[in-house]
Amino acid sequence: MSNTASIVAVVLVSIASLAVGAFGLRLSRTMSDFYVASRGVSPVLNASAISGEYLSAASFLGVAGLILARGVDMLWLPVGWTAGYLLLLVFVAAPLRRSGAYTLPDFAQLRLESAVARRVSSLLVVVIGLLYLIPQFQGAGLTLRTLTGAPSWAGQLVVALVVCLNVLPGGMRSVTLVQAFHYWLKLFALLTPLFFFLGAVGSRRSGPDVGAVFVADWVEPLGGDNALYLTYSLVLATFFGTMGLPHVVVRFYTNPDGRASRRTTLAVLVVLSGFYLLPVAYGALGRWFASDLVAAGRADSVVLELPSRVFDGPLAEGLTALLAAGAFAAFLSTSTGLVVSVAGVLSQDLVRWGGGHRQGIRTFRISTVIVVAVSLGLTLVAAGVPVARAVELTFAVAASTFCPMLLLGIWWRGLTAAGAIAGLLVGGGLSMGAVLSTTFGLGSAGWFGIVMTQPAAVSVPLAFTTMVLASLATRSRVPEHVAQTMVRLHAPEHIDLNRGSFHPERWYRRAVRTDEASPESAQPGGSRDATDPRTGATSAGEHPAYVSGGMTARRPGTTVRRG
Repeated sequence: MSNTASIVAVVLVSIASLAVGAFGLRLSRTMSDFYVASRGVSPVLNASAISGEYLSAASFLGVAGLILARGVDMLWLPVGWTAGYLLLLVFVAAPLRRSGAYTLPDFAQLRLESAVARRVSSLLVVVIGLLYLIPQFQGAGLTLRTLTGAPSWAGQLVVALVVCLNVLPGGMRSVTLVQAFHYWLKLFALLTPLFFFLGAVGSRRSGPDVGAVFVADWVEPLGGDNALYLTYSLVLATFFGTMGLPHVVVRFYTNPDGRASRRTTLAVLVVLSGFYLLPVAYGALGRWFASDLVAAGRADSVVLELPSRVFDGPLAEGLTALLAAGAFAAFLSTSTGLVVSVAGVLSQDLVRWGGGHRQGIRTFRISTVIVVAVSLGLTLVAAGVPVARAVELTFAVAASTFCPMLLLGIWWRGLTAAGAIAGLLVGGGLSMGAVLSTTFGLGSAGWFGIVMTQPAAVSVPLAFTTMVLASLATRSRVPEHVAQTMVRLHAPEHIDLNRGSFHPERWYRRAVRTDEASPESAQPGGSRDATDPRTGATSAGEHPAYVSGGMTARRPGTTVRRG
């Protein structure tokens, strides 16, 4: 079968993505445009963009492959990845938007009033983003290899180049439009061939060729050793991991207000619930037409190979090309979102130099190239972990780190910086150990090996417990301005209350400008009395971390300045 149509489809998707991104470039003028699209994205457009970003290589290819190989147990993946947005809707979406942050490190510094907490959060954002980028590049290599026989690195390099070209010109403004376009393309790419496949099943008189897939193992849940622990661990990772993913959370910063964030999340729930029926159907169809892929170790390619197993001639080529276009859109949309979130953190906290708007955008673009290059290098040296499995482990890291910090930080005023940092280190350390052991093929025996295979059931409760106990042990160090921060997070925007003057763009500009003038007396909060949180020095008695977040403390007999 000729693969010309599939190659043309991949090229067209890349060109269309660049064209949509170029249109977004016309709208990108400020730092706020680059980081959060000036917080002006409507709920419908944002829901499409979030869904386009969230439905990654694991959703498009990996879920179908795991359903084909392991059956009903893997239904927890699409269920958990969708249900995670329900928790976001109830607990996180609106307060996070009201925080006014650009990134998760911004939120950590606002809530915990600690520069150390910000640095730890920045490091974790980079780690989670890189881990999530690896399966996206792996999926791209798998797609191009399946379609053309080209080496895996070729597809990975193509995605890396297109992602860079999408992100570099316009930041979040461009990415939002590209991701919304990708979502509808992916939906069309999976839905259209499904009608043809279902018709073929209806006309087929013989039963499915199950091959190496045994019926009992496929339809009965909780089969195999330690299945109960592994299932509960998977549920925890997928349910709680969503709210800890930096590229997911950053999209809620782009809504106009907290109410719009909730409406966006509700729309995402509806959209994802419908979409995830499709890869499950493809996995079930794989049992009829391509069960031999399990024994061959190519279950992840079932979506791309189904057309050639069922049909011949131009119809098979056309359906394969359509699925290839959707798969490539999946890699591009998720990768661009990840790169934007990680590059935003790098440009603010790790590679920042120069003052002013132009230097800030230049630093963001340099960070983008760094993120893509490092991710591509890690993909080339990582072991051949199945795509959905790699994403599952990344969810475990997110669930063990940022999820506890967000839930406790938003809903419990007793959380301290020391408690949050301790929990981030404990949960992140255990879950990252599991990721490294799996990604690079380092196996272990016994219960320790089982925990390393699926760590969330241990690492998530441990992270929550550590944060609570460490905060109780350091209750005298509760952030000084936590009451005002809680007002900012929970009070609706239309109520006229003192919410402080936190604004990350202003903090960024003034921090850079003052660092250049006098590193020992930086004033990132915009207050003349404030000092650099990295030195810990203050003047006029103001709290250093609070001021460094861009908020100005209230002194007796003074008024609070609004930013």
